[in-house]
Amino acid sequence: MSAIEHAQRLAARFGAALSTPAEFRGELSICVANPSQITEVCAYAKSDLGYNMLLDICSVDNYGEAVRWTVVYELFNLTDKTHLRLKVNVSEESSELPTVSSVWRTADWHEREIFDMMGIRFQGHPDLRRILMWDGYPYHPLRKDFPLAGKPTELPEVAFSKAAPLEGGPFVTSAGARDTIAREPRARSQE
Repeated sequence: MSAIEHAQRLAARFGAALSTPAEFRGELSICVANPSQITEVCAYAKSDLGYNMLLDICSVDNYGEAVRWTVVYELFNLTDKTHLRLKVNVSEESSELPTVSSVWRTADWHEREIFDMMGIRFQGHPDLRRILMWDGYPYHPLRKDFPLAGKPTELPEVAFSKAAPLEGGPFVTSAGARDTIAREPRARSQE
């Protein structure tokens, strides 16, 4: 069965809750209109359509637009070798979505990363805590309104911009050596 046939079955099951499938460069995308239905749509895609692999979940910051974020689910059917992309919009007022970690266990870390970097919360997630930033960090660094220079921290020595500890050490090549062999770190240890 092709991805378009799977999309037609999704449309027959969920009707107006889904947008018309859009195809671009051979990839199919469907928007889920009601964010509260994303778990139900994903569960149907897995159990009835065979999308047994969650490739990725990512988020897009639409800063300055009416809908702040779009969360994108990349699904793959290992039997039919088909790819399906589900998108759901999340407003800044609610900034919450139901978790799909009950459908695919791999969603756990993807949702934690989205929470950490964008601040979107996943209702029902078994362990929603930061995964990349430290626990007390008050910001979400992948938002478009986060300054490129960063924000000051009250935690000294947590993040540093000093020279790397191995700078000039035995595993670093020498930039001005006469040839490639002389630039190798093991050449210095033989001298």
